[in-house]
Parts: sequence; structure tokens; C-alpha cells
Amino acid sequence: MECRSIIAMVIPRRLLPSLVAALAESPVVALLGPRQVGKTTLALEVTRGRPAVYVDLESQADRAKLAEPELYLAQHEDALVVLDEIQRMPELFQTLRGLVDAGRRSGQGNGRFLVLGSASIDLLRQSGESLAGRIRYLELAPLDAGEVGRERLDALWLRGGFPQSLLAASDAASLRWRRDFVRTYLERDIPQLGPRIPAETLRRFWTMLAHQQGGLLNAAALARALAVDGKTVASYLDLLVDLLLVRRLPAWHGNIGKRLVKSPKVYVRDSGLVHALLGIGDREALLAHPVAGGSWEGMAIESLIAAAPDGTEAFFFRTAAGAEVDLLLQLPGRRQPWAIEIKRAIAPKLERGFHLASEALRPEQQRVVYGGTERFPIAAGVQACSLVDLCEELSRGQVTRFTL
Repeated sequence: MECRSIIAMVIPRRLLPSLVAALAESPVVALLGPRQVGKTTLALEVTRGRPAVYVDLESQADRAKLAEPELYLAQHEDALVVLDEIQRMPELFQTLRGLVDAGRRSGQGNGRFLVLGSASIDLLRQSGESLAGRIRYLELAPLDAGEVGRERLDALWLRGGFPQSLLAASDAASLRWRRDFVRTYLERDIPQLGPRIPAETLRRFWTMLAHQQGGLLNAAALARALAVDGKTVASYLDLLVDLLLVRRLPAWHGNIGKRLVKSPKVYVRDSGLVHALLGIGDREALLAHPVAGGSWEGMAIESLIAAAPDGTEAFFFRTAAGAEVDLLLQLPGRRQPWAIEIKRAIAPKLERGFHLASEALRPEQQRVVYGGTERFPIAAGVQACSLVDLCEELSRGQVTRFTL
């Protein structure tokens, strides 16, 4: 069981209503995300008030129940079956397909299986081949600014959004948890998923990405530093992206008559992991570190993408002439994107590059996220607001509370 804390806390998990809706509309729902992000907690919240069976596939006793999976699962056809750590038994997807199809013929409805797992390439391929048209995918990210609120924003920045890290008794305990998390991923979880990559090599690569948080991807430079070829670097990056640990933010590709930067930006998705990889243990050390700006920007981007409506596409914008926007959100059903500039300062100032980019893009909305709390106009058509406020603006009406 994951994400347990001695601290009682009410935290809004934005995905809860979407998960409930998905179970009402699909026979199988896959809830994907990194380990320890809160998938089990959210799944158990969904099972309240309905017949349900929880099976932990990392437990030898629970795996033994599935020696004959068709027989065991057929006994629970009237309950929601939660299969945790599904990547440990990907062969179950074929079984689920048969049970879903048989259930449809006999009039059984949706919401039969909720599978939880790390978002590996193998997991997605296995489920996609076996359950096409029968499965809905949802991603649970670490807690974000809109979920934890203004009063915990500094803690979120330093410690990141994994619940056990955020809720740790001290900064030192939080750092120990994140270091253990990184070590466990490198030494146990990734090898279990199939790739045979030396743990120390992957750690060096991950740390290099943390040092360059929010920078343009330069695969050739990374390959030289690791003494490997470009294809190997690409495979390392693909792996961390597929595991939802790294974000590859693409460049805007619209036709606006400007020469655009095409390389993606790369972010370690959780700011707490950035700091653990770089050995940053407290706020004072963070404020003195060169990564502080990129780290805060990455936290803001993750929070805003998580808060945006389902189906939103995210980009950054940069031209060869220097026009730039940190984040473009193309909301579903909207013709023009939202242009968002991210500043950690309390007194934000807009550079000329943002105005040039806005002239080219003609965005629907323009926002400057900054380190203060008030909302005010900063330029014609441009509002400055806090990160929490903009998260609430993007997700208005979607937040539901539950207790971790």
C-alpha cells in the first residue's frame, strides 16, 4: 500500500471525478503513474460504497490467488476488481479481454476492472493490443500547486509532490525518502520493467537532466558526457519519459511565418526529485543554487498542465529572433492557445520577447505566473496571478476533496 502518512491531511485530488466517470463509461480503466504517487489511495477511495476486491500483484499471496486467473476473477464479476502493480503480470490483459467480452454478451456493464501500474512501454503495449476499445487510460501525477494550496506551495517546491515526501516530518526526512525513491527505481523497478541499463549510468543521465532543468535538449552533448551514442541517449530519455519521471515539452509548430526553435525542452517532472538528484536539502540551499529558477518553472509547468482540462496540449514557444513564451496551453475546442510566462520574482517584469511572441501568436489569454498572491494587470491584455490562482482558473469546477 502506498502513500501512507502519520499526518492526517485533506488534499484535493483533481483526478477523482475523472476516475469515477471513466469507470462508469469503460469496463477497464488503467490508472498509470510513478510509484508512490498515490494510485492505491485514489483507487481505494473509489471503492468506497461499492463491492470491490483489491489484489496487490507484488504480494506473493495475492499472486497465488491468480494461478487460475479466469476462475478467480469470474467469482468477482459483480465487484470492481482493483489489480495493483499490473506490470508484474502483464499476461493478465489477455484474460481481462476475455472476461470483458463474455460480460458484454451476458449484459454486464462498465467499471469491472481498475488496473494500477507504472507507465512503462511494455504495459501500454500489452494493454493496447489486448484491450483496444475496452480500456480508458488516466495519469496520476504527483500533487501539484492547485491541489496542495497556497499555504504549502514552498514545501511543494522544495520537497516535490510525492505525498510521503511532501508530508515528511522534516526536510531531512523528506530528502532521505526521495533519495531512497531514486535508488529503488534505478536498482529494482527499472530492471523489473525490462531495460538492462547500468544503474549508475542512468543515475548520471538523470542528474544531468536535473542540472539542465528546463533547457533545450542537446542529445549530442549528453551522449559525449556519457560516452555513448545518440541513439542510446534517446533510449534513456524515452524510458524516463514513459515512466512519467521526465517531461519532454515540445516546441510550438504552428505556421506563423517565423523561424522557430524545434528542439524540445526537458524537465525532471517532480521538483523534489530535481533537488534530491542535486543534493539540495533545504530552502536556503535551493535559493542559492543555479537550478532554482528552472526548478520553480518546472513545478509551475507540471501544476498548470495537470490543472488544465483533459485533452489540453502543452508547448513552449521560441523563435530564432528571441521571441519566447514559457508555456502555451492549447485547450480543447479553442482556436488560440493560452500564453503563460513564469516568473519566480515577487515583482515580475515582462521581457520584449514575450510581447513579440504574443504579436505572432495572438493568444486567447495571456498570464504571468509569479511568486506573489495578488492578481493585477501587468500589461495590456496580460494579467499577473499566482500559480495557485491560475491552477484554479484552469480547473474550476473539477476539484473534489478526499483524505489521504
